[in-house]
Amino acid sequence: MDTVNAQITDSVTQVNTKVVGETPAMAMGNLLMSTSQALSNSAHNATAAQQQAQITMQAATVQGVNSLMSIGSSVIGRSAEAIIEKG
Repeated sequence: MDTVNAQITDSVTQVNTKVVGETPAMAMGNLLMSTSQALSNSAHNATAAQQQAQITMQAATVQGVNSLMSIGSSVIGRSAEAIIEKG
């Protein structure tokens, strides 16, 4: 009972060859999937950061306009004139 059937030996050899042949492709596929996920997370984070920055800038602009409108009209005229001259 020391001998193994040739068909079994051939089958095991073919499976081993198949696995060894597919391993680089599977590894590359896993690498590409993880890289694409990392890049998409990065793009999502950048978009979220831009949205938050836009909200902050809009709030700062509103506060600046409110500050200008809360002071006298002569100061508003002088401020507007200074802005126009610089622009």
